Amino acid sequence: MPIRVNLDRVLLDRRMSLTELADRVGVTIANLSILKTGKARAVRFSTLAALCRELDCQPGDLLVYEAGPDDPLDEDPEG
Repeated sequence: MPIRVNLDRVLLDRRMSLTELADRVGVTIANLSILKTGKARAVRFSTLAALCRELDCQPGDLLVYEAGPDDPLDEDPEG
């Protein structure tokens, strides 16, 4: 997936644990772990907003787009 999640880096910068963030945001540690490891297929805007509020950051601090060979948006529609 061409979207990379930088939750680890932001947590480290804020000196906050995943457990503390989960408590503050109201999301399970398991769900945050899925997001942190890049295995999430989607994230709700309300969850993203809560993460940004508690981490005092912008969505772009958490999510980065990196195009790659498996990115269907990079394929030529003409074939």
